[in-house]
Amino acid sequence: MPLQDRDGHHGNRINADVLVVGAGLSGLVAAATAYAAGKSVAILDQEGSASLGGQAHWSFGGLFMVDTPEQRRLGVRDSAELALQDWLSSAGFDRDDDAHARRWAEAYVDFASGEKRSWLRNLGVGIFPLVQWAERGGYGPQGHGNTVPRFHVAWGTGPAVVEPFAAKVREGVAARRISLHLRHRATTLTVASGTVTGVGGDVLEPTTAARGQASSRAVVGPFEAAAGAVVVATGGIGGNHETVRRQWPGGLAPPEMLSGVPASVDGAFLAVAETAGASLVNGDRMWHYPEGIHNDDPVWPKHGIRILPGPSSLWLDAEGRQLPAPLFPGFDSQGALRHIVRTGHGYSWFVLNRTIALKELALSGSEQNPDLTGKDIPLLLGRLKPRGDTPIERLLERGADFVQGTSPRELAARMNALAGTELIDPDSLAALIHSRDLQVSSGLGKDPQLAQIRAARRFATDRLMRVAPPHRLTDTAHGPLLAIRLSVVTRKSLGGLQTDLRSRVLGSDGSPIAGLYAVGEAAGFGGGGIHGYRALEGTFLGGCLFTGRAAGREAAASV
Repeated sequence: MPLQDRDGHHGNRINADVLVVGAGLSGLVAAATAYAAGKSVAILDQEGSASLGGQAHWSFGGLFMVDTPEQRRLGVRDSAELALQDWLSSAGFDRDDDAHARRWAEAYVDFASGEKRSWLRNLGVGIFPLVQWAERGGYGPQGHGNTVPRFHVAWGTGPAVVEPFAAKVREGVAARRISLHLRHRATTLTVASGTVTGVGGDVLEPTTAARGQASSRAVVGPFEAAAGAVVVATGGIGGNHETVRRQWPGGLAPPEMLSGVPASVDGAFLAVAETAGASLVNGDRMWHYPEGIHNDDPVWPKHGIRILPGPSSLWLDAEGRQLPAPLFPGFDSQGALRHIVRTGHGYSWFVLNRTIALKELALSGSEQNPDLTGKDIPLLLGRLKPRGDTPIERLLERGADFVQGTSPRELAARMNALAGTELIDPDSLAALIHSRDLQVSSGLGKDPQLAQIRAARRFATDRLMRVAPPHRLTDTAHGPLLAIRLSVVTRKSLGGLQTDLRSRVLGSDGSPIAGLYAVGEAAGFGGGGIHGYRALEGTFLGGCLFTGRAAGREAAASV
């Protein structure tokens, strides 16, 4: 979509009914919704045309939905009541600032159990039929996690979720009712008599940077934009490690981190809104993953990919100690993150074998899943084969964080060589693997992880494509032993600008700031923190959709 200079853009001045700052998914949804309501819309973004859709383009396309036909076909019994219980148990709301977030959570579960699926399907977004189970919890009936699988993957992953709204924006541009202003970095909010009336900022020099790559910040001039309503859709802080460290709970951020988002995701405009009187809350609530690996073909600095694991790998800290129950792979990533960071090291290990790796490991992201992203059924069927030229297979051979060994002691030596330490004791690792294999050989056993593996295989999707049958790690029929060094990879802000259910940004006194709205990650996906302390997987894309639609409707109605 080219940068254009059309109606509503005269020199360095931009005018529209609704102004959307940020062209990620939530911004596109807000813009498309306001345009569909008959309003003129201007969209600003500091990046070039390659980055339209923002982080959503890179996503796996996971969507939290409740009591769907896909679930019912797999024998999953779900309900809005159960989903809300899981949400509230995971969120752990306990602050005065959580009142609006809780209302958003209740409304979002209604959306996810009601019109969300039909709305998306009417927009042309298909759903992969095998529902996934990304966060299993393990803390009892009132603890964190999804009681049942709710992770519905969009057929086409993140790009397929972005496309309907990008297409609507393209339609609006062709109709001269949407103006798209790329390389326009907003740096101020314009406020008159307590009402937000627009933004000001810098026009940056043109760029040929590919999606996600760092672009120039050279300024070629100023701009001003005026509108009856301004929607902040500028995202979170995941690419700004300095801010992440400053806001990390207890100040205990790991010494080294990878980035799951481009460096442009810096959170700079959040401070601008706060300076203008907006209430910015829950900055210490973030969603980062402990299962990150280095991208072997990085797009941005410190580019990390998250492994989506099945439950069979042994998860060890940097010194070779197994993480305690229920911190098994795929059960509670935030609990595991806190545990790992408390050890004083910024990394941990999965220990497994080739069979488990090929059956259970997936990579989060559209580019790492070319079969789902490209809607390629023959390529997708390759996941069911014991061997194949897949992203995981290629990482096993050349990934910077992967080592192999024919015995536990050889594996320990290679783990130590990779880490540049002697923290893994070969005898202790051998004893742990031997004890685990004895539990498997018993056919019953007392190991809670093995009990969870056997329980997972009762679910059709897990049995088919996510969970290997229990077997001895050292059984040579299942290939060499493997170890994967896991780093912390930054991803999402759970806090943000506080909004009411109409997406209006609230001031420090709790009253709406006239003319100002916020969506997506900039709004903590609603209310300044809809997820509380922990998110249920699959709720980030949906939060962009839900808040973007609400803000587009309300902003259009206000002008």
